[in-house]
Amino acid sequence: MNLARHSISATEPLVLYDVRFDSDCQIFTASSPEGFAVYRVLPLDLLKKREVSGGILSSVVPMHCSSILFLVGGGRDPRYPPNKVIFWNEALGKEVAELEFREKVRGLACRRGWLAVALRRRVVAFEIGDSIKRYGEWDTYENTRGVIAIATGAYSTLLAAPARQPGHVQLIHLPPCPPPVPVGPPPSIPPRQPPPATKHPHSVIVAHNTAITTLAVTPSGRLLATTSVRGTLIRVWDTATGKQVRELRRGSDQAEIYGVAFRPDEAEICVWSDKGTIHVFSLAAGAGLSNRQSKLSSLTSFIPIPKYFESEWSYARFRIPTQSAHISLTQQAAARDANPDLAEEEKCTVGWIEAPTIPQTTAPAPSPATDYQLIALTYTGGWYRLALPNKKPSSVPAGSAQTNITSSGSVRSGTARPPSVSSVAGGGRADKGKGVSRDSDRKEGRDCTLLEFRRFGSWDGWG
Repeated sequence: MNLARHSISATEPLVLYDVRFDSDCQIFTASSPEGFAVYRVLPLDLLKKREVSGGILSSVVPMHCSSILFLVGGGRDPRYPPNKVIFWNEALGKEVAELEFREKVRGLACRRGWLAVALRRRVVAFEIGDSIKRYGEWDTYENTRGVIAIATGAYSTLLAAPARQPGHVQLIHLPPCPPPVPVGPPPSIPPRQPPPATKHPHSVIVAHNTAITTLAVTPSGRLLATTSVRGTLIRVWDTATGKQVRELRRGSDQAEIYGVAFRPDEAEICVWSDKGTIHVFSLAAGAGLSNRQSKLSSLTSFIPIPKYFESEWSYARFRIPTQSAHISLTQQAAARDANPDLAEEEKCTVGWIEAPTIPQTTAPAPSPATDYQLIALTYTGGWYRLALPNKKPSSVPAGSAQTNITSSGSVRSGTARPPSVSSVAGGGRADKGKGVSRDSDRKEGRDCTLLEFRRFGSWDGWG
């Protein structure tokens, strides 16, 4: 019997240049070579798509749930000059304004009525209303990553940016953020505005010895999280006193931390990196499971031990499954060499949501119970809804696919087909040569539960 020889070509990988949540994690945006799209976070739903020809959009930033999007061109063939920020009104379907600078735009952060632009060595803030007004400008250290963070809660004022020295963070206070416009009838008792701060004594925090790579603030602006190029520690600061309140350890080996996000009630924090793993830490006593510590930490009052053994480790984690076991590493490398703009396989962004829990009894509840969950979006079009280990599973929208996957990627049950996984002995997987923390299995806490897995992007017909 003669069998013809057939070759199997690799599936064209999905290209997403930018994926990000709005400040309330109600919607998210994604940009691809075809344009950009706006999705509802839960349930996952494509709200708007816009085809954009003539180049690449490196950033599509939503201003809360309004129709205003901030667009920045980038890549090898930028749609707009990289030194411009384009104001796009999706309700009108056109550009309505632009900001032009003398250099490349590195990063953006926004809240209601305000936009902050990070440049290589300065940060500029603008007030956005009937007109655009330049509010102020502050010098920074070399900020090629465009690191910047802004508090988005009602009456918050904080804008955090790198200071003039590496590892330092400057705290800038803008006018109070206006509260959101209420939907429906006004409340019987209007929310009380806190008295304005008369003094902000701490303007600079000495956070790390090396350059800052990530900044994150709570919606109120009360807490600030920082990471450095080492990528092993996450430090949490009280912005009112300038004091460090927690030091959390992601791992013992170096990593590039992609982002940090506070839970809206400031009780927990999550961090994700190029290791493909999401770590969750507790910040408040009694908020759930406690962070893990070495058994030797109890000896600190008796004998001097290295600070490493005093570290707090995440109480929960989730590893993003690898995408393409059916595609050889050679094919993946060839595809990336042919198109340098391809997103990294495990790069993701993570946000917190509140989702309804499953009723435990048949009796009607006076009000629907909710718990906090995580949504992870990968740059290859994966949408993951995760439950924390100290939380009960939440309901899944009718008709959606549910898949339970362990953090190492093995399928337990479900109807949806998850991404295939390249694993190694012991349930792990190759780590792109970055090295795996030798004590990660011993230090890490319980795994998050994958409640739901979906696809977005080209599966919606626009990418």
